[in-house]
Amino acid sequence: MSGHMKRLTSPVSWGIGRKAHVWVTKQDPGAHPVSASVPAVVVLRDYLGVCDTAREARRIVGNRDVLVDGKPLKSYKAPIGLMDVVSIPKTKSNYRMLLTDKGKFTLVPISEKEAAWKLCRIEGKTKVRGGKIQLNLHDGRNILLDANAHSTGDVLKIDLADQKVIKAFPMEEGASAMVCSGKQAGKPVTVKEYVVVRGPGANVVRFEDGTETVKRNVFVIGAKKAEITLPEVSE
Repeated sequence: MSGHMKRLTSPVSWGIGRKAHVWVTKQDPGAHPVSASVPAVVVLRDYLGVCDTAREARRIVGNRDVLVDGKPLKSYKAPIGLMDVVSIPKTKSNYRMLLTDKGKFTLVPISEKEAAWKLCRIEGKTKVRGGKIQLNLHDGRNILLDANAHSTGDVLKIDLADQKVIKAFPMEEGASAMVCSGKQAGKPVTVKEYVVVRGPGANVVRFEDGTETVKRNVFVIGAKKAEITLPEVSE
């Protein structure tokens, strides 16, 4: 597998100059797919501007100067995706990877207190030995619970230090959410109705503004209001 791709074929969600250079670094396999993440080198060089070249980005990562979800980044090609927390201890800066209302990835500055946790969507559940329930989350992590207390599509507020669930936000009427993929990607919405489709079709989520999309495109970000700091809405 090639470690690079042409900028012209890079995902539009990256929001980088597509004709400035011919090639751009491609992510290593990881917790997020290529279409839903940005390689660490692009984050450091093009988003944060902490370096000018890929070589400098490799040095920064090699010095363990960048943390993702509280752990030192190991590869300059690591995928960084939605809700990941990026921290640079030397500059005392913290950011959360989100989407703009135009569907482009962006890093939103957050406080040190907010950087201690992240939101993770439940993608699937598995019953394991001992009767425990394993929750499979959108960023590749798994959490074991004693009881089957949550549904797929619900979002958990996770403490990054001990991986404990702080709070849960179900897909329900009145929930604050963000469209995370599709034509409306990045749009902040309020859930009006969650419709379970009895058949092969995907479940549908309807919003208070009259629009709707399938369940997999919706990421709940709070009960009545957003728990996270959101990007500024473009004019």
